[in-house]
Amino acid sequence: MKQLAPFIVMIAILIVIAVIIIALLNYRLKLRLIESSNIDDRLLDSLTKPDARLEALKWGLILFFGGLGLIIIEFLPFDSTASSLPYGVEIVCLAAGFLSYYLLLQGKERK
Repeated sequence: MKQLAPFIVMIAILIVIAVIIIALLNYRLKLRLIESSNIDDRLLDSLTKPDARLEALKWGLILFFGGLGLIIIEFLPFDSTASSLPYGVEIVCLAAGFLSYYLLLQGKERK
């Protein structure tokens, strides 16, 4: 467990930095769009108000599949000191969550 803690802390710090950078870049992009041209009220509303239901769905799916990955790991037999199997299982489950979110959005856009 002592070997895993620095790895988790490093990943958490990188995620926080990535979220901050993405938020700043999204802000700058929206600001440039608003300042650069004449836009109607509907477009302005869509730029300033993110769809909270889709954000909740995204994080709900990611957390669900992440928890499912942890449950699967609990039942798999592996050597905890030398195996990277838990990381692979968790990454695959999180990727499945992102993929399911993407497919749900694609289905919604087609309608």
